[in-house]
Amino acid sequence: MSKNTNTALGLLLGGAIGATLGILFAPDKGVNTRKKLKDDAIATKDKLADSALQLKDQVASTITSQKHSLDSQLETVISDASYKADDVITTLESKLKDLKAKNKKLQK
Repeated sequence: MSKNTNTALGLLLGGAIGATLGILFAPDKGVNTRKKLKDDAIATKDKLADSALQLKDQVASTITSQKHSLDSQLETVISDASYKADDVITTLESKLKDLKAKNKKLQK
């Protein structure tokens, strides 16, 4: 994201410097200079819009990637919990069997 921000700032700064130098050293009429400035501003706006779209796509891609990673981690946690629950149930069943056996001995 930092690269795109730097690119956008570079485009803005470059456009501003170019416009300033163009005005200072322009051998052309004011009407033509203003038209060139307008065209440069539109071109810079378009470049910024493209950079914003690229940034949006990168963010969306990163979010999708992170979502897949989290989904995978969640599946692993659920699977591990299921195995542990199965172990607990087996242990409880064994204890219950022992208690039933002891209770049966007490009954006469």
